[in-house]
Amino acid sequence: MAEGAASAASVSMWDRVTTWYADNKVVAWTIAGVTVVAAGGTVYFLSRPPPSAADSTAKGKKDRRKGKKNEEKAAAEEVKPESKPAAATAPAPKAAAVEEQADELPEVTEETVGQLSEQERKDFAAKLKAAGNKAYGSKAYNRAIDLYTQAILCKADPVFYSNRAACWNAMSNWPKVIEDTTAAINLDNEYVKALNRRANAYEQEERYSEALLDYTASCIIDQFRNESSAQSVERLLKKVAETKAKAILDGKDKRLPSPTFVSNYLQSFRTRSLPEGLGEMVDLEEGSGKWYMRKGLQAIQNRTAEGYAEAAQSFDKAIEVGQLEQHEALAYNMRGTFRYLKGDNDSALADLNKSLELDPSLVQSYVKRASMHLEQSKREEAANDFELATQHNPNDPDIFYHRAQLHFILSEFSSAATDYQKSIDLDPKFIFSHIQLGVTQYKMGSIASSMATFRRCIKNFGDKSDVYNYYGELLLDQQKYQEAVEKFETAVEMERKTVGERGGGMNVLPLINKALALFQWKQDFSAAEELCQKALIIDPECDIAVATMAQLLLQQGKVTEALKYFERAAELSRTEGEIVNALSYAEATRTQLEVQEKYPQLASRLQGMGGGAGAGMAAPGVR
Repeated sequence: MAEGAASAASVSMWDRVTTWYADNKVVAWTIAGVTVVAAGGTVYFLSRPPPSAADSTAKGKKDRRKGKKNEEKAAAEEVKPESKPAAATAPAPKAAAVEEQADELPEVTEETVGQLSEQERKDFAAKLKAAGNKAYGSKAYNRAIDLYTQAILCKADPVFYSNRAACWNAMSNWPKVIEDTTAAINLDNEYVKALNRRANAYEQEERYSEALLDYTASCIIDQFRNESSAQSVERLLKKVAETKAKAILDGKDKRLPSPTFVSNYLQSFRTRSLPEGLGEMVDLEEGSGKWYMRKGLQAIQNRTAEGYAEAAQSFDKAIEVGQLEQHEALAYNMRGTFRYLKGDNDSALADLNKSLELDPSLVQSYVKRASMHLEQSKREEAANDFELATQHNPNDPDIFYHRAQLHFILSEFSSAATDYQKSIDLDPKFIFSHIQLGVTQYKMGSIASSMATFRRCIKNFGDKSDVYNYYGELLLDQQKYQEAVEKFETAVEMERKTVGERGGGMNVLPLINKALALFQWKQDFSAAEELCQKALIIDPECDIAVATMAQLLLQQGKVTEALKYFERAAELSRTEGEIVNALSYAEATRTQLEVQEKYPQLASRLQGMGGGAGAGMAAPGVR
């Protein structure tokens, strides 16, 4: 993520993909509580701050206590004697009679049960179960366990196993809960209370994937009428995704994200001429620090994966070689920038700090450091960096543009609009301040003002594809499909023309936007997939293109293929928040496959909830 540093547009690709995902009741579920906002293809997860490690631990304990309390409540309700008599059997003795004849309870063992008739077994099972319920109600759990065990010897009834599991649950013996609920489910695989009880035990044992599977099956059986189970699915999706995300991050190579992402980050800073003293390459000593600095700055202009990789290597080499003189602060700034883009935040922060130590007036280093602070939910530190930047140069328009991004991400739209306008006043030639102002007006509900801003943008920046792309996003949000598609097509043609004239990479976001528009407008899967494939040919590591392809496949019921794309999106994501988001989709998709495999009788019911071929259930929390 790159808070305060993306190029523009905030009706996000990920946000609209997520909305479309829910509205069309596709086969997997979105994870509740993860709010996604974006600008210029850059994805943010800071609409509200992520919890600290301490908060997460406290919340986890609270969730476990709450889960245990709810489970005990459910258990207590279940072990009450059933109101309906067993079919074709003598009625169970009344509770009062059982109480009066407690001493006359039968003693059943594995040796003696074989001597009982079928009717005696049924009668004894009913008496033992009723006594077990009474013992449970008195919290005499060991006695209840013994009585339910004898009842099971008489009759292998799923309720008896589940009631005994309730006793183990009250004693926090989770392995035994799992053992008994599994026995109950084997006898009745649509036994919702047993599924929920086993899911809770799995969660207590931190077997989150298994807990998620049980809660999901329970929700499907209940058709999501049980809000508690639906919330458990959401909670477990997040837990599973967070656990896997940490493993991915631990083993993840520090490498640059897609060229689309890098381009959107870098172009959010105004283009500046080469610093004085770097001159022409022929004027610099080959292999010197200055030579590598110029080489890196030139490589950025290619806007390709190869160009960005060369730039990163050149800035590394420039600092290694040294003798940069007045350019040393800029060298650390640029190396820190590319380390940040690679997700190496500690090293990036050290470089930006070094840059400011060498030149406290290099305001771009404050702005980039503010972006890093914001990514970590350190809002006060981010605000302080913007304040320091304005003290050193109150007329630098980049400061106000990026501070506006901070306000935008926090939904402080009025403050954002003020800062965007200030950026425009200082430099009216920077296209993204105008675009973002229009998007902010749209978010504030000033649709007419927003559309007027974009019309002025087209008049003043009509040769730039970004204007048409982001204007198309707002039109798409208003369901003006034909106009939106026309704008995306114009943006695509302009990108192609620009690439043909200057070379370098192409921004694939208009292609992905057009794909989403064609799907929403005409349900044209074929055209939408083709556009996503084109985007992936141009930029194979664009996570938004990968995620959009996953959604298209999922909507068509191609669940296995969709899962591969979601997993690929997780691999391509930079930060833990982005990885969690992608994995949440992946885990929801994977769980559905497992549910259908383990409970084949639920497959048709699952599809029926979606209301059509290829559809599935809606996301809990977005139904």
